[in-house]
Amino acid sequence: MKHVIILGDGMADWAVPSLGDKTLLQYAHTPYMDKLASMGRTGVLKTVADGFHPGSEVANMSVMGYDLPKVYEGRGVLEAASIGVDLQDGDMAMRCNIVCVEGETLKNHSAGHISTEEADELIRFLDEKLGSDRIHFYTGVQYRHLLVIKGGDKRLACVPPHDIPLQPFRPNLVKALCPEAQETADLLNELILKSQELLATHPVNLKRVAEGKDPANSIWPWSPGYRPQMEPLSEKYPSIRKGAVITAVDLIRGIGRYAGLRCIDVEGATGLYNTNYEGKAQAAIEALKTDDFVYLHVEASDEAGHEGDVPLKLKTIEDLDSRIVGPVYEAVKQWDEPVAIAVLPDHPTPCELRTHTNEPIPFLIYYPGIEPDAVQTYDEISCKEGGYGLMEKDEFMNLFMNIQ
Repeated sequence: MKHVIILGDGMADWAVPSLGDKTLLQYAHTPYMDKLASMGRTGVLKTVADGFHPGSEVANMSVMGYDLPKVYEGRGVLEAASIGVDLQDGDMAMRCNIVCVEGETLKNHSAGHISTEEADELIRFLDEKLGSDRIHFYTGVQYRHLLVIKGGDKRLACVPPHDIPLQPFRPNLVKALCPEAQETADLLNELILKSQELLATHPVNLKRVAEGKDPANSIWPWSPGYRPQMEPLSEKYPSIRKGAVITAVDLIRGIGRYAGLRCIDVEGATGLYNTNYEGKAQAAIEALKTDDFVYLHVEASDEAGHEGDVPLKLKTIEDLDSRIVGPVYEAVKQWDEPVAIAVLPDHPTPCELRTHTNEPIPFLIYYPGIEPDAVQTYDEISCKEGGYGLMEKDEFMNLFMNIQ
């Protein structure tokens, strides 16, 4: 049995009054996900361990069956792995968003979805002006970048920028959680304020403003950590001799690298609604011909949720169904070696709230010969009645990977 997980990041949501108090998964036209739910079995999964923030890194590592209290070291270290930065002992890595600040307000977490090419110019400029033997900036993808501080103390309270859109930024600056971390907190806040001075008049931002776009006029470092101690999935699950991850997001790529999965690049994969769905589906199909396990991650629904854009999020869900789930199912259903398919989000990103929440998420599992439960549609409400019930920790992954 081969195994593929199709994960629609942030796909789960709350009931929306304008949709007749249905969730987006209930309202959206998703014939393939509904078909697999009716032919397979469903349940709900708690992906955010107690005491953890509902970030995508937490939720995706949880889906893969990792024990968060043992291995979690924040987003920065995962993105470092993705872009090839080899962290040394004492290196503290942080996700470093490039954001838009308007006056005293953090307008958005993505600088208006700045392009990687524009951001690279700004990050290189900041590394030249603010970098040192101790401080290094590295370019990632779009608005998602990396800051590494040698000798940094990770005992910090950092607010994710996507949690505070349109809120004052100064009350949300970095805070030390112990006296020993105060020097690191002060350094980070100094870098934030200096970046605002430096980026305000940078040619990239002057051009963006002239074009009516949001300027990328501040950094926002968060999620600090050190190199994690993650065992490869092949050591946790003997059925995974060879595996792959397909994603447009550095964070998930980094998880994949620490998990021992090969990372497959897909041309035109953007992490947004305009991503190359067909290319990602075909890459997964090809990978399943040689690999035992494929983790196919699609970011688009999460970004639409952060924008609070209900119509766009509906489109991303329907695109996932018709352009990812459908093609993968149709391709593998007649294979001699059967393929187990799981579909799920990592966490909800309600359009109303515009950030992540920690409610359990719906999942479905289908493979040839499975005994179906009574659930006929795939959504947050129906799956609560599914045959798998409520799962947590590594229960989902243990179940899924032991299907033979």
